[in-house]
Amino acid sequence: MTITTSSLWTETAPAPDRPALEADLDVEVCVVGAGILGMTAALLLARDGVEVAVVDADEVGSGVTGHTTAKVTVLHGSAYQDVRKKFGDDGARDYARANQAGFEQIAALVEEIGIDCDFRRKPAYTYVADPQEASTIEEEVAATQAAGLATVQTSETPLPYPVATAVRLDDQAEFHARRYVLGLATEFERLGGRIFQHTRITALSERGGLSIETESGRTIAARDVVVATLMPIFDRGLFFSRCTCKRSYAIAVRTASGEGIDGMLISADEPSRSIRSTPDPDGDGELMIIGGEGHTTGEDDDTTQRYEALEAFAREQFKATEVTHRWSSHDLVPADGLPYIGHLTPLSKRVWTAAGFRKWGFTNGTMAALELTERIQGRPSPWGDRFDANRFTPRQSAVGLAKEGFKDARHMISDRMKGPEVASLDEIAPGEGKWVKLDGELVAAFRDDDGAVSAVSPNCTHLGCRVMFNTAERSWDCPCHGSRFAPDGRVLQGPAVKPLARKEVSG
Repeated sequence: MTITTSSLWTETAPAPDRPALEADLDVEVCVVGAGILGMTAALLLARDGVEVAVVDADEVGSGVTGHTTAKVTVLHGSAYQDVRKKFGDDGARDYARANQAGFEQIAALVEEIGIDCDFRRKPAYTYVADPQEASTIEEEVAATQAAGLATVQTSETPLPYPVATAVRLDDQAEFHARRYVLGLATEFERLGGRIFQHTRITALSERGGLSIETESGRTIAARDVVVATLMPIFDRGLFFSRCTCKRSYAIAVRTASGEGIDGMLISADEPSRSIRSTPDPDGDGELMIIGGEGHTTGEDDDTTQRYEALEAFAREQFKATEVTHRWSSHDLVPADGLPYIGHLTPLSKRVWTAAGFRKWGFTNGTMAALELTERIQGRPSPWGDRFDANRFTPRQSAVGLAKEGFKDARHMISDRMKGPEVASLDEIAPGEGKWVKLDGELVAAFRDDDGAVSAVSPNCTHLGCRVMFNTAERSWDCPCHGSRFAPDGRVLQGPAVKPLARKEVSG
């Protein structure tokens, strides 16, 4: 049995070839990042008659957008009780209204453009299996209802196992994530927009007009810039200190019955489980998608166990007979619980960004695109300053900032006191990555399945934290701010924009 290690969405919807940027460019708006936020903002601006270019280091929908469980819902696990505790009923209502606007925009675009993306209306559930955790659901019901959502509490779910209690919100949706964003891209280009793939941005100058520099040395001049890279790749907004990077995992499985499930579900107790179904691209039935096993990026030295746990759960609870795909995703959890949307810094009047979608990027990302479009066009924000990217919320952010700061300091200091993990390259097995000393210098070395060894600097090019090896993804991950690198040092995930320095391996 061969398991595809790219996501179901990216493997079944390859992106069309699009050129890299090979000449300097002058445009009204440059959008950096071609995921849900970037492509939605680009399309909405193009519909307003704005000249827009989108650049992406990889391909449309190849990043986090193409590596989710692809739920489109306003019910976000147990998020509303957290928002309500910190910002009151008004804050919860604003969060609900904004995400409802995002949901409605997605549904409208699917219909208006005619995007073939398996968009299916289903109820969403947040549940707990442990009766001792029932209060979490009771609080979420109260918070969502205070926010104006028509939720109900129930013990009945479409799961094949009993739950203690759940909150349900009807008329939500699921879809094929990459087909949707590719549909946005096609419509954007029809309106005259330009997309440049395999174009990595490395610098931004705000002096005397906006100028972006690419890895290949090309420049882009723009009136406005939208940084839509999950974690903003330019550090001047300090978003890396205000968000915690989380890694989570998903598998697609075939079951003995081949049947799907009438709903989208996520557990509020541990271990986390996200559950939905989708049409089987190679058969008449349905695949089950099982997600969860989240942890802080770079803080698990054996990520293969995450997939093993999901597979065991799928076989036990859904009678899974085959794992067809497995993939992982990157998420940012904001310190105060609300997304950051607006200017990159208080002084960046024409540079915009959004981050911190707390694992619910489709509605949050779409509503962020709606807000940024309004502000770029000089219209008032639909939700005032509730989600302002430079808001000051010391009371609501205190715990999150303290945890993130302590984590970063711990890794910055303690990891640098650690020595090599192995004494020589010979101790590194195929598929493994370890710290080792070469000619007196500590390096991060990886041995591929053919026995070839590559070595890079272990110091993240963002702020210098030491990278850790991710066994399941075969990448070097930074535990401080979530940057990820391929074994040869190439940047896979920001905020880093420069690769790890390569080191010579003798012999």
